[in-house]
Amino acid sequence: MKQAQARNRGRPKAFNDKTESTVIQSLDRAIDVLKTVAESPGLSLTEIAEARGQSPATVYRILTTLGRHRFTEFDEINQLWFVGLEAFRTGMGFLDRTQLSERSRPIMQRIMAETGETANLAILDGGEVIFVSQIETHEPIRAFFRPGTRSPGHASGIGKAIMAYLGDEAIGLRLPAALNGHTTNTIIDHDALRRELAETRARGWAVDNEERTEGMRCIAAPVFNSFGEPVAGVSLSGPSVRVRPERDAEFGALIARAADEITRSTGGVPPKDMPTPIE
Repeated sequence: MKQAQARNRGRPKAFNDKTESTVIQSLDRAIDVLKTVAESPGLSLTEIAEARGQSPATVYRILTTLGRHRFTEFDEINQLWFVGLEAFRTGMGFLDRTQLSERSRPIMQRIMAETGETANLAILDGGEVIFVSQIETHEPIRAFFRPGTRSPGHASGIGKAIMAYLGDEAIGLRLPAALNGHTTNTIIDHDALRRELAETRARGWAVDNEERTEGMRCIAAPVFNSFGEPVAGVSLSGPSVRVRPERDAEFGALIARAADEITRSTGGVPPKDMPTPIE
């Protein structure tokens, strides 16, 4: 008796078309518009249309359709479009797959309480870091990244922490040919960056030494899934007058322990060559 083949539940039966004809162009354009709105704290219709290279009339229809489903919101007073609540709720569905955000939060709260600095959780998307959660310090001078904020991975503590545990090929695919310099400390040479990643892997935590923003430093460590793959990073960030280089080892050990705790609480497994967090 022949064994019944498992039914492919992800697409219609006998559907093998992988050409561009499978793409719904109007939906494709709408998603592009939504991403543009989400990347900025308020944009006018003209600004969105220019950014997407589409007519204002087309973009307006897309925005109002998204607005009906609360993926966008319109500020009547300032005449600006913003990302809506439903976009946030939808995005949270991704994090719910591993309960990453929920299980990280009490650990991030502890980081902030123990260090007095802002704690962050982020993932790597291509060559960029996307911040998904933050516990802010009560200090008047502090780092702030609203959920959804993107930052270049090569100039980010979390970006370097994650990339340190990727293969050379995967790193090469994520990084642009030319690395942008954001401050005088930004590493823009590929070979120098790879040496930095090797050092990060050897100690288990990464440093953003005023590489994205002058006067701000960050210490970060990676979070792994059940296959030992880096899927996120946790960090503390603050002004360089408080997050001083002489405290890097102290903060690095603390962040490495926190990242290890998050990894294990979500069913993840650190790679075998991951340094054991110092107690």
